[in-house]
This record gives sequence, structure tokens and C-alpha cells, in this order.
Amino acid sequence: MTESIRVLIADDHPFFRDGLRMLLHEAADMELVGQAEDGDEAVAMAATLQPDVVLMDIQMPGLNGIDATRRILNASPHISVIVVTMYEDDHFLFTAMRAGARGYLLKGADREDMLRAIRAAAAGDAIFGPAIAKRLIGFFANPAPLPRPAFPELTEREREILGMLARGHSNPEIADRLFLSPKTVRNHVSNIMSKLEFTGRAEAIVRAREAGLGQVDSASSSAGDVRGTSGAGNDTT
Repeated sequence: MTESIRVLIADDHPFFRDGLRMLLHEAADMELVGQAEDGDEAVAMAATLQPDVVLMDIQMPGLNGIDATRRILNASPHISVIVVTMYEDDHFLFTAMRAGARGYLLKGADREDMLRAIRAAAAGDAIFGPAIAKRLIGFFANPAPLPRPAFPELTEREREILGMLARGHSNPEIADRLFLSPKTVRNHVSNIMSKLEFTGRAEAIVRAREAGLGQVDSASSSAGDVRGTSGAGNDTT
């Protein structure tokens, strides 16, 4: 005979806890080991009782369910947490996933969905209710477009070198850091100037920094500006 799945409920609504308690009582393979009314109590009870699964509400007095999930899993990563909430929006869903939840169900989920999620989580799987699964599929099927890289006409190597120019490095310094010959660096710098139609090294530094390349602190920026500008005539090619 297999051992029962040990479940801890964390929810501040007595009526909902009673419904879950009855559901677990009717399931032959599950055992209710405790009920917490807030996040702090859930963390303490999880540490003491070591349940297999925690059914976690999000909005509770004191510590919220997301932070409670994070603390429980930091201390006991073998415990599986299923978030059971009324919140359907993406913010709570993805925040719960990042916290380590192995499931996310809405409080309107039917009996079989809840039991299936508990069994799956206890087995180490991740499961989501039908409504949430549909949102996840939609999110990954229609991802937000990736931001266009700065200066897309440049190669990755050229963009890397431009970033180093923006940080104020001279050609010999770039060659040394990237294990390239000085001639190769000069060729890359010449290509960058040609492709982007920069008038010189000083303009390259300014434009690159405006595009977010070569971010440095203010002290380094000042030094870089002086070095880059003064070397514009000697170090461009």
C-alpha cells in the first residue's frame, strides 16, 4: 500500500479551507496534516510538518502566499506548492512560477482538477488548471517581439568592439583584451565607422553610449571621453 499524500492548506478563508478539507478527506490517497491561516503560519507549519504538497492562497494577512512559497522552498525544496487563488492575471501567475510553485489553480477549479493537480505535484510534476494552461499556451504561442539590437548592421564582434570604444578603450587595449591582432582591430573599427557613417572616434563613442553600449560610471565616462576624443585621429584605423 502506497503512503498517503500529505497536504497542508494555507488560506485565510475558513469556508474555503473547509471545502478543501472535505475534498481531501474523501480522497483515499491523501491526508490533511495542517491548516494555516496566514503566510507566516504556513512557513512555520511547513517546516515542522514537512508535507508533500502545500495548497497556497496568495492574498493572506501578514506574509503573502508568494513570499511564503519562496521561503518554504528555500528551506525545503522537496515540498511542492500549488497556488490556489482567485487571481487569473499574468502578473500573479508568473510571479508564482518564479517563486517555485509547481501548479496554479483558480478557486473555481472542479474537484477532479484539484485532485489531479495535488497528485501531479506530489509526483514532482507541474500542473495548471485549464484556464491557466490556456493563458500559458497563448503567452508562449504569441511571445512579445524581441527588442531590436543596437546597430543591427554590425556583426556581433563589431558591436562588441564598439562597446569597448564607448568605454574609452584604445585599439591596443581592445586587441589585448580580445586576443586579436592590432591590425584586426583596426579593420573592425574601420568597418564600424564605414557602416555607421561616423565622422570619427568621438562620434562613435557618443552614439554608442546613447544606444546603451559600453555603460560605465561617470568617472570612467569622463576618462573615456578624453581618451577617445584625443585618440580620434590616431586610433581610428
